[in-house]
Amino acid sequence: MEKIKALFLDRDGVINYDPGYVYRIEDFEFMPGIFEALAGFMMLGYEIFVVTNQSGIGRGYYSEDDFAKLSKYMIDEFKSYGIEIKKIYHCPHTPSDDCNCRKPKPGMILQALNEHNIDPQASLIIGDKPSDLEAARKAGVKSGYLIGQNDGEFKSVLEVLEYIKGQK
Repeated sequence: MEKIKALFLDRDGVINYDPGYVYRIEDFEFMPGIFEALAGFMMLGYEIFVVTNQSGIGRGYYSEDDFAKLSKYMIDEFKSYGIEIKKIYHCPHTPSDDCNCRKPKPGMILQALNEHNIDPQASLIIGDKPSDLEAARKAGVKSGYLIGQNDGEFKSVLEVLEYIKGQK
């Protein structure tokens, strides 16, 4: 079976604006250009996975059920644009739990690699924090891109797509 190439995305600050601990649909606002960007990555042959720290669960700010409802909403919105999110991996722990899944540890990405026959050398991650890139690097993912308004290499996922298309 041929290995697939994956696009790993952090959620808060990459897919949606991050005002802090987003768990309600009414507070979830997609980033500009995200639908166009992910459609473009799919056209390049990437399968899309989300890897997101959700310490708000461990802190008691919201529940696993709240997270599941918001995740379903997000997946359905992407589906309406013809975009398939293969799977969402999340870490519900707080930093003090010292688990293996919370980024910058690579647990969520390693799980995805094992479950989906992903070629890490052909894959990439887009995150908004250095810990996203560190987790991917530890899992053997070849490329990582940082986005953000302050210290990001790029301003959006769409900018990363345009950069990658320019490299081909």
